[in-house]
This record gives sequence, C-alpha cells and structure tokens, in this order.
Amino acid sequence: MTVPKPATDEIVVALVDQVAVVTLNRPQKLNSVTQEMSDALVEVAGWANESDDVRVLVLTGAGDRAFCAGSDIRSLDKYATPWDFRNREDYCDALRLLRKPVIAAVNGYAFGGGLETAMTCDIRLASTTASFAAPEIKLGWIGGGGMSTFLAHSIGASNAALMLMTGDPIDAERALAWGLVSELVAPEALLERAVELGRTIASRPPIAAETAKANLRAAYNLPQDAAIAYERDLQTVTFATDDAAEGRAAFAEKRAGVFHRR
Repeated sequence: MTVPKPATDEIVVALVDQVAVVTLNRPQKLNSVTQEMSDALVEVAGWANESDDVRVLVLTGAGDRAFCAGSDIRSLDKYATPWDFRNREDYCDALRLLRKPVIAAVNGYAFGGGLETAMTCDIRLASTTASFAAPEIKLGWIGGGGMSTFLAHSIGASNAALMLMTGDPIDAERALAWGLVSELVAPEALLERAVELGRTIASRPPIAAETAKANLRAAYNLPQDAAIAYERDLQTVTFATDDAAEGRAAFAEKRAGVFHRR
C-alpha cells in the first residue's frame, strides 16, 4: 500500500485498513488552508479516487481547537486580480469530486471554507465542542465553495440565511438540531468514532457505496421522476457487478461477503 507524502507537512495522510485519514495539520493557525495545502489536498483526493486500497476517506483537523478556519486570509492578497482568485484550484472542488464516501470529523471551529469543506463531505460527525460559521460577510464577501447551496440543503433556507447574513457561529447542539451534523461525540472519541464508521462503510461492496453517493447527489439536483429513473438505472448497473453476485451468494450461504470492487 502506497500512501502519498504531500509536499507540505501541513497535510498528513494515514491509511487505517481501507480508510484514508487526512489531517489538516496547521493547528497553530486553526488549520487555515494555504495554497500549498490546497494543492496537497488536490493531490491526495486524486490518489484516494484511484487507489483500490482506499474505500473511505476521513477528514479532520489537528489539535483540539479547530477542524478548519477556512482559507488563510493573509494569503488571499497574493492573487493579482479577482479573476485569478476566482479561477484558483480550490480544495473544496477537489473534495467534491471524490467518488468515494467522505466523513468529516469536526473537532472544533469549522468556519468559512472550513464549513464548506465539512459540508462537502458526505457524513459529518462533530465534537461536542465544535462550532460552525459562515463569517465571510463580516469581511465584505460571501463564501464561494458551495456555502449557500450546501447550507440550504442541510439546514433549510431560513437557518441558512441566518448563518449567511449574520456570520455568527452556531454551537454543536444547534448544528445537530438543524441537521448540519449527524452525531455529536466527546472530543477524545471523535476520530475513533469516525474511523469506526469508515470501517463499516468500507466493509460494504465498494461499487455500491460509490454509486449510493452518486445517486444521492443526483437526487438533490433532478426532478423526482427523473431521480427515480436514474436510481433504477444505477440499481441495474450495481446488480450486474461481481460484488452483487457475491452479496447474493453470501446471503444464501449465511456468511460474510468478500468484495473486490468488481
């Protein structure tokens, strides 16, 4: 198993069974993302997409204060023009292109691009000490990595407007009540719980897991009749795989299935 070594030590990758654990490792700056870190995340996402050793990715932040405080504000002035800023290679885009399931283990502040990063993930677990904010409005701009659409889908239009228009944070309990996260976990148990959940998903037939992700995404964007038709087509594709045949055989023989992503 070959695990990539990013060009910066501020992105750390480990493989636990078939779960890739990716850590934003800049705790002294609340894991805010520089362009070098963004480039490394793009590289890691590409590796995770193509590696048969990876079935699930867990994303977290180093330290106990922050998951990610978004982009490093001081680095934004280096872009020559707003158009250059608009066309930069963005870490949220790279994570959104992952075909494999992604779990966010939100261990502190998830602000700005950090909130967008968490919402890009398929499942969000949070520490009881986590907090969430879209603070860009306080600095004169708005988020650009999917902030509005992800918030509206996750917590509803009114709650999304509250966060987007005030920029003020919400705590973990409110995030859970609003549906922004799936579970709250004690800080010391968060990463263990995320990896445990990753192992559970990794044990499922991987083509089916990746297809479930693609289907869920389509369900957000298609009219209902088209979404159901698309789901039926995807069901037919997965039903024809070797893994599905193994699943049926394992069920008949009352044993655990062994799946090979074929």
